[in-house]
Amino acid sequence: MLLQIAPIGPLADRLLSEEFGAIRLWEEPKSWLTQHGAEVELVATSVRAGCGPEILAALPRLRAISSWGVGHETLDVAGAHARGISVATTPDVLDDCVADLAWGLLMAAARRIPTADRYVRAGQWKEVGHFPLTTKVSGKKLGILGLGRIGAAIARRGLGFAMEVRYHGRGPKPGVSYGFEPSLKDLAAWCDFLVVACEGGPATRHLVSAEVLDALGPRGILVNIARGSVVDQEALIAALQAGRLGSAGLDVLQGEPGAPLALRQQDNVVLTPHVGSATHETREAMERLVVDNLRAFRRDGTLLTPVRA
Repeated sequence: MLLQIAPIGPLADRLLSEEFGAIRLWEEPKSWLTQHGAEVELVATSVRAGCGPEILAALPRLRAISSWGVGHETLDVAGAHARGISVATTPDVLDDCVADLAWGLLMAAARRIPTADRYVRAGQWKEVGHFPLTTKVSGKKLGILGLGRIGAAIARRGLGFAMEVRYHGRGPKPGVSYGFEPSLKDLAAWCDFLVVACEGGPATRHLVSAEVLDALGPRGILVNIARGSVVDQEALIAALQAGRLGSAGLDVLQGEPGAPLALRQQDNVVLTPHVGSATHETREAMERLVVDNLRAFRRDGTLLTPVRA
């Protein structure tokens, strides 16, 4: 039996129903897990809904979890692996879209594109040359926090802009030509643009601290397409308001959905509503991969894109 914890998308929902006879947990009574949990062998879910310890405990025969999304902070991966349960997410298929958005935010923050758009729409463009000067992007220094699949895609785009690229993470990546910086603070002090592309979760909470933001400095630009928890949001607001940080492009925030008034009022902040992978092409590919992982597991007991222990 396959249990679907939450809606994933129209394509995946249809295929899971047609091919697996998925039980839709959100349509069942609260007592369903207690009464039928022992019958479940497969789970389909999303990074938004997750699959935590309580649900795992209710599924004693569970063999595999296929989750929509690249993050796994809402999945009890350690608990699943301890029981021999395989876990898959949907990496790779969203890398380019998220990297594209990171660059969109970087360009928009550096060149103040949203502010310029509002300037023209408000009828303030009376004379050429009166709009404030902005920041050049090409040839600058790009720092990346987290050189995984998405971070690497962001770095490749930086080379097209003739940028020098360095990165910070758990350790140097083999076969990578970009410079590795052991200290995030030192990376921030070196770069003009710092892009956050690491995993979320307790291990990276507030990794971008007040100290890191001060090192990035009054001409530096922060871009976050990872998780809101990685950045100390109160410290970010304080740095922007005080002019200690140049600007920011943010697709993710603490406490989302929604953004605090202090960020919405800043002209040097560009905000998007967590839409890194939100294109027709990528969302369809993610939905298909959720289903393809389950097809593969049903066929030969392996997942196409497993989360490693």
